[in-house]
Amino acid sequence: MSTPASFIVSTVNVNGARAAAKKGMLAWLHAAEADVVCLQETRCDEGQLASALAPVLAEGWHLTQAPSSIKGRNGVAVLTRSAPVATRIGFEDDEFAESGRYLEVDVPGAAGPVTIASLYLPSGDVGTPRQDEKDRFLKTFGDYLTTVAQRAQIICGDFNIAHTQADIKNWRGNLKSSGFLPHERAWLDGLIGDVGEWIDVVRAAYPGADGPYTWWSYRGKAFDNDAGWRIDYQVATRMLAARAADARVERAPSYDARWSDHAPVTVRYA
Repeated sequence: MSTPASFIVSTVNVNGARAAAKKGMLAWLHAAEADVVCLQETRCDEGQLASALAPVLAEGWHLTQAPSSIKGRNGVAVLTRSAPVATRIGFEDDEFAESGRYLEVDVPGAAGPVTIASLYLPSGDVGTPRQDEKDRFLKTFGDYLTTVAQRAQIICGDFNIAHTQADIKNWRGNLKSSGFLPHERAWLDGLIGDVGEWIDVVRAAYPGADGPYTWWSYRGKAFDNDAGWRIDYQVATRMLAARAADARVERAPSYDARWSDHAPVTVRYA
């Protein structure tokens, strides 16, 4: 892939790549126009993911992955149409170095490499060690992002935080829930708010709109009622955000057509 004119990036939490491959993910990848696809929550080791994606890898996609050291947990990956020129796992925090939560690939661009990252931020659970883990991740990951904000980079993935009331249907009922806690939203505001160094390119494409949501619980009628959360983002440094020409959430046409509880988020950069 090169980026002199236009390129397309998609991102999706697959909620288990082996299961998603059996339910429709491969057909989506076969039809994808994207030059880069970021995957989260693959829940595979390297061999398992390569096997699950074998039909599309046979078409020429290049797979870079960062599985978790804990079997069946987390895992992020990036598919690129051409081989990346460099790859990096983690973000200078030893605690999360082998957690399968962050991966960067550099792809060639007209003015130098473009970095595209796949992120699976911890989900948290109020009052438990999982929330403590999420808060530690936010601190060190936030520190890391300040050091790379001047390069050409897009962070794609599941941030597990709804930024504002417009990003969650039932915001009143989730004011004390992980993913919509005040300090989590403040962290995201410091990143992509009015004075942040990064741009939420999907929100920029839908100013003032509710959603578009990217995750719906499998429980009840959440999907049918569009009672979702917008927690999957493409966040770009300012030099790349200015190139975001259009953005969309690829919401499944019906509940039974879903192959994940998340929907792909796709952006074309011109």
